[in-house]
Amino acid sequence: MHEVLTDEACSLEIPGIELTDQLTVKHARDLKKCTSVIQEQILVRLNETIANKLLDSINVLHDNYVGTLTRCLFSLESDRDDDESELSASKALQELFRTFSWNHFPRIDPEFKRAVALNILNSLSEAKLAKSVCTQLNDRIRMSHDSFETLLKQLEHRHSDRLKSTEDKQQRVRKECTPKIARLLLESTSLKDLIQYGIPKQGREIGRGQYGVVYECKNWANHQSCVLKSVMPPDDRHWNDLALEFHYLRRIPEHPRIVKLIGSVIDYGDNDQTPVLLIMERLKRDLYAALKNRLEFAIRMRIALDVVEGLRYLHGLGLVHRDIKLKNVLLDENNRARITDLGFCKPEVMMSGSLVGTPIHMAPELFTSKYDHTVDIYAFGILFWYICSNGVKLPTNFDVCSSKDILWSAVKKGVRPERLMDFSDECWIIMTKCWDTQPSQRPYLGEVQEKIEQILNNTRTTSV
Repeated sequence: MHEVLTDEACSLEIPGIELTDQLTVKHARDLKKCTSVIQEQILVRLNETIANKLLDSINVLHDNYVGTLTRCLFSLESDRDDDESELSASKALQELFRTFSWNHFPRIDPEFKRAVALNILNSLSEAKLAKSVCTQLNDRIRMSHDSFETLLKQLEHRHSDRLKSTEDKQQRVRKECTPKIARLLLESTSLKDLIQYGIPKQGREIGRGQYGVVYECKNWANHQSCVLKSVMPPDDRHWNDLALEFHYLRRIPEHPRIVKLIGSVIDYGDNDQTPVLLIMERLKRDLYAALKNRLEFAIRMRIALDVVEGLRYLHGLGLVHRDIKLKNVLLDENNRARITDLGFCKPEVMMSGSLVGTPIHMAPELFTSKYDHTVDIYAFGILFWYICSNGVKLPTNFDVCSSKDILWSAVKKGVRPERLMDFSDECWIIMTKCWDTQPSQRPYLGEVQEKIEQILNNTRTTSV
């Protein structure tokens, strides 16, 4: 590199100076100009070479690098040690000037130019020059990165606003349009079933809930054993809830742990009330009635597994039941459980924070209007307490609460059912983890299923 630069300096033409026949300058200012021109040529060539090496010929250092390197040169000179034996480039030039006589100027020939170029090159510190160049490059890169981050944040902000607008529209569709579509589906399907099979005949009353009555139905649509759930929605909100229940029961794939819906009919009678009749398969009894008569431990653990399996299926479809309790678990003749009453069931994305469910089974976060599918895990923990107790008596810690408001306040403060004497450590751990105050600390249903299966297997091994 030195040889290339010095050769170029030797062949450099210096305009605007007066030379004698012996190629000497006539004035001192011309000598200074020669030196400056050679120095500028060296710095320009260094600029081009460094830029090409560092940036692969990308023209990002096209600004006045001569001035930058000149300042770098003076900076390097000021940082050098005060070693008298080591002269800076400026001092070397000054020494060169002092060696000349005012009356006898040197010849401005290739040798002079080579000497000036070599003095300049030898005075440069390659390490410090490289460090200075790297520092400047880092500053440039940092400035570019800061500018990029600023633009990226602006883009992210614009995208977030657009995404929020889209999500608001989706939520509006889910909350406003979906129930209406479900209601249209209920009405159209009920009309088809009415025309095809007629109005089912009500038998004796089996049970009564908050929003409807359940009757026997001996025969309808070629089904010999079914039940008739008669509901009269008092307003549009209850109509929508009923329509969504019908939609989930009708549209989700059939599952052995979910009660099957056979059909529906809307009875447009002469009176003002319009009951909706949901015809479902009939099972032997609910879990509340079964526990009143007491069940063997292995059967109860099997029922708990069935409930977990049903909840996992609903959650896998993105649905949250929100009302898991004893009377919403039905048993067949073999004491296998099925989940029923999906009236409060909703997709997780549609839950608006409404306060629903049975008080003693309601998770604390239901009172804050911010909850997810883990409320079903909490409710299962309470249900599992009843299953392990083999009875339907209210937990003492809840029984002392004289009103629903006092009960809710106690639950929010962390009051939970007490441990009974015949609870095993394994069962107690399962229920306490399920009803943990923090939703994030509650176990996955897959973990609960695995633990209960271990308990059931140990019971079978012990009995053998």
